[in-house]
Amino acid sequence: MSSQVFLHIAVPTPLRRCFDYLPPLEVSAEQALRWQPGLLIQVPFGRQELVGVLLSVNQQAAAPNVQLRHAIRLIDTTPAFTPELLDLCVWAADYYQCPRGEALQTALPVLLRQGKPARLRPNSAYRLTTAGKGLPEGALKRAPKQAALLAALQQQSHLSREEIEELGIPRTALKPLLEKGLIEICEQPSFPTSPTILREQALALNAEQQAALARIAPSGFQVSLLDGATGSGKTEVYLQAIAKVLQAGKQALVLVPEIGLTPQTLQRFQRRFAVPVVALHSGLNDRERLAAWIQAREGVARVVIGTRSAIFTPLKEPGIIIVDEEHDNSFKQQDGFRYSARDLAAVRAHRLKISLILGTATPSLETLSNAQQGRYQHLRLIQRAGNAQAPKIEPLDIRKLSLIAGFAQETLTAIAAEINARNQVLVFINRRGYAPTLECHDCGWLADCKYCDARMTVHQTPRHLHCHHCDHQRAIPRRCPNCQSVNIQPLGQGTERSEETLQQLFPQTRILRVDRDSTRNKHAMHTLLEEVHTGEPCILVGTQMLAKGHHFADVTLVVIIDADAGLFSTDFRGPERMGQLLLQVAGRAGRADKPGRVILQSHHTEHPLVQTLTNDGYHALAELLLQERHVSQMPPFRHLALLRAESKRPELAMEFLRLARTRAEQLINSSPQLNYLGPLPAIMERRGDRFRYHLQINSAQRQPLQSLLTQLAQQLEREALSKRVRWAIDVDPQEMS
Repeated sequence: MSSQVFLHIAVPTPLRRCFDYLPPLEVSAEQALRWQPGLLIQVPFGRQELVGVLLSVNQQAAAPNVQLRHAIRLIDTTPAFTPELLDLCVWAADYYQCPRGEALQTALPVLLRQGKPARLRPNSAYRLTTAGKGLPEGALKRAPKQAALLAALQQQSHLSREEIEELGIPRTALKPLLEKGLIEICEQPSFPTSPTILREQALALNAEQQAALARIAPSGFQVSLLDGATGSGKTEVYLQAIAKVLQAGKQALVLVPEIGLTPQTLQRFQRRFAVPVVALHSGLNDRERLAAWIQAREGVARVVIGTRSAIFTPLKEPGIIIVDEEHDNSFKQQDGFRYSARDLAAVRAHRLKISLILGTATPSLETLSNAQQGRYQHLRLIQRAGNAQAPKIEPLDIRKLSLIAGFAQETLTAIAAEINARNQVLVFINRRGYAPTLECHDCGWLADCKYCDARMTVHQTPRHLHCHHCDHQRAIPRRCPNCQSVNIQPLGQGTERSEETLQQLFPQTRILRVDRDSTRNKHAMHTLLEEVHTGEPCILVGTQMLAKGHHFADVTLVVIIDADAGLFSTDFRGPERMGQLLLQVAGRAGRADKPGRVILQSHHTEHPLVQTLTNDGYHALAELLLQERHVSQMPPFRHLALLRAESKRPELAMEFLRLARTRAEQLINSSPQLNYLGPLPAIMERRGDRFRYHLQINSAQRQPLQSLLTQLAQQLEREALSKRVRWAIDVDPQEMS
């Protein structure tokens, strides 16, 4: 070699530094100097071989006089990260105090992490034959899935297997149609094109929607809080804002909080736009996810819809980012690279100089504060779209009432009235399983998890005890382990028990349970929602999965079984979350022409938060909570970080956090900007057989906090005690547990 060249590479390890390597043996220094940052390179690391990300090519090593190893191979000649996305990920890694290699690894599809090149496989697709095109309307009535596939192919010239599955049509519908000669296999065009942007015409906007759309900038950086009541037509504003961006030749990125919302959002966007629309979420297999990622990077996909990690999708021509249900806690990653997709959306939009829309009916206090201070423009949609009226929330005091499996008689009478009127009812109970725990009626024994400070939840299908915190499971005992009594019984209500009770009380009515257990199968949620949308009378029983973004035109009554959980939460965000969840659930009622009603069962109807929420609405509650946060100097008025530590030996975790606090106070010399609380036990001290403790650090300004955390992390990494505990830094934490 004429000169020495060093590759500075971020390797996916917990170490907070990057490493230098020599180029692969077969690569010359001149060739390596032309390599661009963002390339994926396989490197040796200890006895392993890992896939790292090239950050820079230098002619001087970061650590001179160190014997370096050669990289093994260049995986792909095209960088996996665009310069913009690489800068964003490196910035996010530093801000959230995560090793750069781990953060960059999180931003990649699984196949790229495994060292596969970013290549699109040619996809086969299905289209109608001449015989299939000639079928009369209503053919194949006895085979509804086959009929649905034929109808879909009449709407679109061809569909891939993945697109067929996304429509909720099983692959088993393909074979009989192929055998009948109604469909045939063809090669799917790599880049489907259309002369127009729209497949269907946009809906007419009301005055509020028109005003909001007019204020969303078509170019340049801007953050808009689209603060719209449930059912006010926020999605239509999104669609028309995206249409403007597409007309300008740009791409749109839409983030939704739940996988369950992705298929219905995808369908609505595909119905509206005649451009490629792709989904990115964990429900896809690795090959599907990589294909969507590549299409976004190459500019083929014009609209990308995804969950949290889709914020790292490379876009060739970015034009707008939309975060739907921006208040939702699932936008914050709770382990590993603890980033907030909502907050990174703001950073990315600023760097790209494009618009960001944050949509919700119940804004987070952080977003609302930013809007009040003028950092974000505040767009309000108060009236519901069409003729729909907001439902009235009716608190029902259940103290001293005789309850039937958690239901008051007045509630059951109201449910019966709606079912008799051929309407639909939604029953919300945010506890899955049959009952929160198992109790011995004779001695008071409770079924505790042996690994957590938590009760075991009783499940009936299949019948077992299950800890929802550490996933420990065991059989339901026949006798009490404490006194040998056979008089053991479930205590409290869960979704399974509510479903069972309602089925007994309303035997002629379809009861549909919606929770994580009932929707595990890939298309279960889609199938269930299809049944609801038929409009037939039914009772939906479910958890917060029902609260997010669903449009149930025939639901006229929402019943909230237990509204009290958030009132006395030890997490300072508990009341905020309670208000958001209850208003989101209530918003499922009366979304179309039929009026809606909400019954809120509570033992504390006179509580100030319940009174404010039911009488004055969410925004009045938010103002009250903002005043409390200002007095207590909590976010959004101060910036917060948690240093978390856990160990099977509690004294080690506590000792580590005491050491961390000592080091922190020495580093900043007890700056008045910074306050410390702890070390203290976590809200759930023991979880997964580990004892968990927190050190809380808050600051009036971000910069002193970030400076402290960066130095502190580097110091703690060198401490011998850090090897004996699990520890992590959580910046802007959303969960205090």
